[in-house]
Amino acid sequence: MKTIKYTILRRIIQLSFLFLFAGGNYFGWEILRGNYSSAIIADSLHLSDPYAVLQILVSGFIASSSVLLGALLIFLIYALIGGRMFCSWICPMNIITDIAFRLRRIFKIETEAKVSVSRNLRYYILALSLIVSAVFGMAAFEIISPISMLHRAIVFGSGAGWAIVAVVFFVDLFVLKAGWCGHICPLGGFYSLVGKQAVIKVKHDKEKCTHCMDCFDVCVEEPVLDIVGKKSDFIRSGACTNCGRCIEVCNDNAMKYSLKFDLKN
Repeated sequence: MKTIKYTILRRIIQLSFLFLFAGGNYFGWEILRGNYSSAIIADSLHLSDPYAVLQILVSGFIASSSVLLGALLIFLIYALIGGRMFCSWICPMNIITDIAFRLRRIFKIETEAKVSVSRNLRYYILALSLIVSAVFGMAAFEIISPISMLHRAIVFGSGAGWAIVAVVFFVDLFVLKAGWCGHICPLGGFYSLVGKQAVIKVKHDKEKCTHCMDCFDVCVEEPVLDIVGKKSDFIRSGACTNCGRCIEVCNDNAMKYSLKFDLKN
């Protein structure tokens, strides 16, 4: 029987972060203050997005020791443990893009024949954002990031933020399947590179697989499933967001979370 336990858990975590951020602004709570680029927990523990800090450093600014330590902590968590889990378990834009992805399936909206975009585009945008940051002395992606825009829209009531979020939603819905998360977002590209060797991975069991291919229908990063039906192994690609949707829809129990400690690939 198919379940959506991981999807429910992801939504609870994503909405909890937004709720705590909003509470810090509207009610003065000190549980979690800041944003997805730089936050502080209980007014003591600093957390920083390493990609945002990297942009700051290449732009010529000096980050404080607390910001650098916070960035190192997050980097180690995703590099060693969770891989690209930020994208599916923390990032609020995932809620928006998942809705678009589901609507495409419900209404059978297919546009891939008209629009062909390489998934490597996000890595080019990642490199470009660092170049622009260095040339113009600013954290380039943070200025235009839909993630930051959505945060400001919800936490501070910014109308312009909703406009950017709407653009991403309609591009994902009508122009390119998984356009933002699967092709464009440089933050996703960054964590894809960082988390390739993380120990929490989805494992595929070829012996249990009946080639139903339901996992392909729900995966926003279809190329990472290249081993499905072919061999038993971990989903080793750093592009996998560890969202758990493939596990949820697999009636064969051929997919599960597991710990990967060999670093051969």
